[in-house]
Amino acid sequence: MSDKTFLYALYLVAALFTIAFVALVIPPLLAEKDIIGAFAAGFVNPYAAGYATDVIMCWLALALLVVHDYKARGIRNGGWYLLLGIVPGVAVGLALYLASRHKQLILADTRG
Repeated sequence: MSDKTFLYALYLVAALFTIAFVALVIPPLLAEKDIIGAFAAGFVNPYAAGYATDVIMCWLALALLVVHDYKARGIRNGGWYLLLGIVPGVAVGLALYLASRHKQLILADTRG
């Protein structure tokens, strides 16, 4: 896969999840105005709880990657992607972080 295809695919994942998030989550959230209840709804049954726990653990893995990359490789702006990993979600934060990381690593290779 070329670098260009890789980046476009990451941006597509981020965009598709953002669209799904806006369509699925925002309308009931605006109607009920209960943010804590919205987060708790991810744990209403064992299946939803499994998926919600997976998402939380994926965000923690992203946080470890961001901290490691900052310390080991000097990758910047990871905190913004951690915030995007909370809202709208890990799919967006991870995809955009990987795209940013990829660009920064390529730039570092061309300089070095």
